[in-house]
Amino acid sequence: MSVMLTGGDLKIEDVYNVACRNEKVELHPDAIERIKECRKFVERKIAEREVMYGINTGIGEFSEIILTDEQVQQFQKYLIYNHAAGIGKPCPIEHVRAAMLSRANVHSNGHSAGRPEITQTYIEMLNKGVTPVVCEKGSVGACGDLAPMSQIALLMMGEGEAFYKGERLPGKEAFKKAGIPVPGLKARDGLSCINGSNLITGMGAIQVYEVERLFKQAEIATAMTLEALIANLKPYDTRLHKLRGFQGAVTCAENLQKLIAGSDLISGMKVKVQDAYSMRSTPQVIGAARDQLRWTRAQLEIELNGVGDNPVFLPGDNAVITGANFQASPVSVPLDMLGAAVTMVCVISERRLNRLLNPALSVGLPAFLTKGAGMMSGFMLSQYTACSLIVEQRILSMPASVQSIPAAADQEDFVSMGMNTALKTRQIIDNAYGVIGIEMMAGTQALDFRDFKPGNGTQAAHDAVRDVVKHLDEDRPLYSDHNKMREAVKNREILHKVEDAIGELKTY
Repeated sequence: MSVMLTGGDLKIEDVYNVACRNEKVELHPDAIERIKECRKFVERKIAEREVMYGINTGIGEFSEIILTDEQVQQFQKYLIYNHAAGIGKPCPIEHVRAAMLSRANVHSNGHSAGRPEITQTYIEMLNKGVTPVVCEKGSVGACGDLAPMSQIALLMMGEGEAFYKGERLPGKEAFKKAGIPVPGLKARDGLSCINGSNLITGMGAIQVYEVERLFKQAEIATAMTLEALIANLKPYDTRLHKLRGFQGAVTCAENLQKLIAGSDLISGMKVKVQDAYSMRSTPQVIGAARDQLRWTRAQLEIELNGVGDNPVFLPGDNAVITGANFQASPVSVPLDMLGAAVTMVCVISERRLNRLLNPALSVGLPAFLTKGAGMMSGFMLSQYTACSLIVEQRILSMPASVQSIPAAADQEDFVSMGMNTALKTRQIIDNAYGVIGIEMMAGTQALDFRDFKPGNGTQAAHDAVRDVVKHLDEDRPLYSDHNKMREAVKNREILHKVEDAIGELKTY
């Protein structure tokens, strides 16, 4: 099975499968024809000496400088050299693979005007496991991800560096070992490689895929805590949420009901008339995050299949249109909001954790979930850890999309800062794995002290957690447990075992 690039139907799942699972990629024959037609069009325009930005002109503040014929042939090389100006450690391989896939799909629309050999080289790199070394930082998310995409483009000239079969090699050597011809760069080729927000979009696609599954695990943690706190289950009746009309809340309530089905708590145990907000408003909170996630997915899939170039070439209309389709604001804003939504889900998780640990709020559970209170402190410091992670998330939840700093002598005087958004959202999600893992640990410990039958999904979650960490009989260093649980949530181990037991939870 391979992902077929048509320019019009690339999905979040496709990006994840290619970037993270090394699924093969093909270029649709129709896409190849569109690329060829557009290339013939631009070559004719060059021969006619029509002035076109970035082909026979300089870029940025130098866009009014017209290049000579000889300069046109050399310009793409110096364009890539100049823009390969990032800094920092290498991006994860899956992020760079996602960026290359995104860029190749943009080309498939037939409006970028690079040679077909350039697009095919992206495909070859993906299929043969050659991943350019790309610095994490340096993009401002306007005129595209210029710095990181230029490091990828260096390999088109047999330069730069790449990871191949576990080695970091000079780009030319990696290509040789993989059997990939070096295509070189001719007029327009370089700009067609870099003039889009493809690394931001690729990273965002992976993040959406992960958060869809993270929110399911947040609901699993919620169900465990609700049962451990002998919750009133009326707030999770889907009829309540359908009356208000927000689909995210309905989905969350349906998932909680599915997880708790079969519990003794359903059959008449004495409960409070009303529980605290952190319990009974969970469907509204996680639901709001789910609704935000749905919008983020939609925006990213538009970008994955859109034409993010400047200029844009329209062979059918005999037109070359200069604009700003490289501008990353349409994806940086939803990614900013997604990061804030993940933080919100973690904040309410910590508040439920507090109720499990505080003997004044925990409905008879031992203080800090330990039988040896005084000599032992139980999960007291686990809450500290969760709080530390959440404060970092809150700091990172400040939107980057409002942080523009003008560049290029004020020619590029508003930029999206979308790469900052993608990087900080990545860290927010990484912290979330820890926060949700800690609530799962505490919920499992709390259920150990209850003598009623929990729900089928809750029991499966309890057993899955116990496969990772053992019951806390007496105090021990918990950093190992925290890290094991963080990895279990990140790798979706708990989710898989729960869904194996009760069926798939809903995403939207």
